[in-house]
Amino acid sequence: MRILLVEDDVTLAQVVSRSLADQGHQVERAATAEQARWLWRVHGFDAVLLDLTLPDDNGLQLLHDARGRGDRTPVLVLTARNRTEERIAGLNAGADDYLGKPFDLAEVEARLRALVRRRLDLDDRVSVGRLSLDRRTQRLYLDAEPLLLPAREFAVLCELLTPPGRVVSKAMLAD
Repeated sequence: MRILLVEDDVTLAQVVSRSLADQGHQVERAATAEQARWLWRVHGFDAVLLDLTLPDDNGLQLLHDARGRGDRTPVLVLTARNRTEERIAGLNAGADDYLGKPFDLAEVEARLRALVRRRLDLDDRVSVGRLSLDRRTQRLYLDAEPLLLPAREFAVLCELLTPPGRVVSKAMLAD
């Protein structure tokens, strides 16, 4: 899983990055909202871990901007702002989940897997006009009639039909 970690606390960012990397994930780190905006726009991520207190902007604004441009990447907010009204504000701004600091690293990874799993379940089938593509079964349909497509062409079609903010990995296509 490719994860964007937006955290300005260097020590915490290193600990979370190392833990996720040890579990086989690729982690890109951003210490500021400006860095995060650029990485989030340029690279595809399976999930974002977002701190709300950043030195140059509010994490909620970063999230609001991403949602405003149609990005549906799952976002797990990790923050010390853990009062009920702050959690509600984060979820209303577009966060998919919210976890207060301090947190357990195993719980963070479990929540990430759940968010990405839910997202993949929603995006397994894509329809464009008379065409329908089912990523889970690796089948393409024209007016509900199956079409045979070589694996390479199917992979290219999946990439073309993947919405912004979602990465289609070879493992997803191999299922």
